[in-house]
Amino acid sequence: MKIIKKIFLLLLIVFIIAQFFNPEKNEGDIASIEAFFNETNPPEKVKIILKESCFDCHSDVTRYPWYNHITPVNYWLADHIKHGKKHFNVSDWEGNSVKRKDHKFEELIEMVEDKSMPLNSYTWTHTEAKLTDEQITAVIDWAKQVRFKYSLVPKPE
Repeated sequence: MKIIKKIFLLLLIVFIIAQFFNPEKNEGDIASIEAFFNETNPPEKVKIILKESCFDCHSDVTRYPWYNHITPVNYWLADHIKHGKKHFNVSDWEGNSVKRKDHKFEELIEMVEDKSMPLNSYTWTHTEAKLTDEQITAVIDWAKQVRFKYSLVPKPE
């Protein structure tokens, strides 16, 4: 029994020390999203959906929950954000080609349609981010309009 107490004490000490180390936060400027909004022109209800359900992981602006102050949870969240931004980052929208933007919207439609976005692990703690069928339809309709607009842009030869 003594060994279990020592292991527990050691784990507790490691946990306490780990609280002093944190990953870098994703706290960019909200203005970084404006280029995306200006180009894609989402209706107001879609803007709200994007802000509540997408931008924490897919922009440079994350609203952190209280439990982000607990290590190792903060590293897990940082990893989610890193991967989300790697796949679709609206804060870096201007730097993409029309072809890439169109492809990102194609992926957005597919993932929202099959309800793989937002992630279940995100909606467990952010219940407001879970999309209703009506919200899914609104996002998909808007995304299809954006893709149509991109299809009209002349492609380089």
